Amino acid sequence: MSVRDVQSAVDELGASLAHPVLVEDARHRPIWWSAQGQVDGTRMRTILQHEVDPAARAVVARLGLARAHGPVRTPAAPEADMLPRWCVPLRTGRELLGYLWVLNGDETVTEEHLPQIMACAELAAIYLAQTPMTSAGRSRRRAALLARLAAGPDEAAARELIALEELDPAVTVAVMAPRASIGWPLRADMSVHPVYPGSSLHEVATSGPPLPLAQLHVAVERAAQTRQALRAGAVLDRPAWDALGSWHLIAAAPPDLAVADIHPGADVLARRSRPDLEITARVVLDQGGDIARSAAQLHIHRTTLYYRLDRIEALTGVNLKTSPQRDALHMALRLAAFRLAAP
Repeated sequence: MSVRDVQSAVDELGASLAHPVLVEDARHRPIWWSAQGQVDGTRMRTILQHEVDPAARAVVARLGLARAHGPVRTPAAPEADMLPRWCVPLRTGRELLGYLWVLNGDETVTEEHLPQIMACAELAAIYLAQTPMTSAGRSRRRAALLARLAAGPDEAAARELIALEELDPAVTVAVMAPRASIGWPLRADMSVHPVYPGSSLHEVATSGPPLPLAQLHVAVERAAQTRQALRAGAVLDRPAWDALGSWHLIAAAPPDLAVADIHPGADVLARRSRPDLEITARVVLDQGGDIARSAAQLHIHRTTLYYRLDRIEALTGVNLKTSPQRDALHMALRLAAFRLAAP
C-alpha cells in the first residue's frame, strides 16, 4: 500500500459523499484531504496553516473523541467555528493514530454512508500503522507501549514494541529506580532496560532478575516495592527486589491486614507524640538486640537506651531482647514504616 492509495480513497470518498474529507494524525496535523468546497474556520486553519485553534481542541476533548472506538457524529460548535461533522478515530489496537473527518454542514451524510467512511478509515489506519516513524514518533510510540506494559499484561503491546525496536522475541527486561540515563524512561522516575546475553544488569537492577517483556508490569511493581522498603528503612545487601529477604513478607501483606493484627504494640508506639521510642525499637530489633551497636546507631548513651527499653516494654509488654513477641513487634513496626513510605 502507498500514500497514493490512501489519497485516492480519500478523493473517492469525498466525491461519493459530495462532502469534504480530511485525515489527520493524532496531533491534528493534516495528512490527506479531498477537494474541500465549503469549509469552516477550523478546517481552513488545519489545512492552510497546519494548526488547530485551542477552542477546537477543547471541543475534541469535551466530546471524548480520542477515546472513541467508532464513528462519532459531532454537533456544530459555533465557539470553535466548527460545522457538524462525522469523526472516525483511527486506531491500531487501543493506540490512537489519527482521525478521519467528514464535514457535514448540511447534515445529509447519515449512518447509511458509514460503511464507505469506515472502509476509507480502515485503509488510512493500516497505512499509518505500517509507516516507518520519525525518531520523535518512534519515541512517542515506544513510550505509549511501555506505559501499556507497565499497567498490566499486554501481549499485543509486547509484540509491537519488539517489532518497533527490532528486539529478540525472547527479550527480557529489568527496571531501575531511580531512573538510569541509558534506559527507556518510565513513570515514577524508573527506566526499562532490555537484558542481553552476557549483561550484568540483572545483578544491579532494582526489579531483580529479568522478566519477559510482557511481564514488565511485574518488574515495575517489584522495583516500586524495593524502593518503598528502602524508604521504610530496610537495610539490604543491595537495593534489589531479590535482596529484600523478610521484607518480601511486608511487601506482600494484604491491604486489609492491620498493623495491630500483627502486634498492637506497634500502634501504641506510633501514636506517641514523639517518635523516639518507635525508632529505638526498630533499631534494636534490626540489630538483633545488640545494645552497643544500637546505641551507636542511635547516637545515644547506653543509659539512655536502657531507659527507653524499659519504657518500650512497659508500653508494649515486649522485652526486645528476650520476649517471644519481639519478632511479631518487629514485623508490625516494619509494616507500619512500609505503608508510611508509600508514594
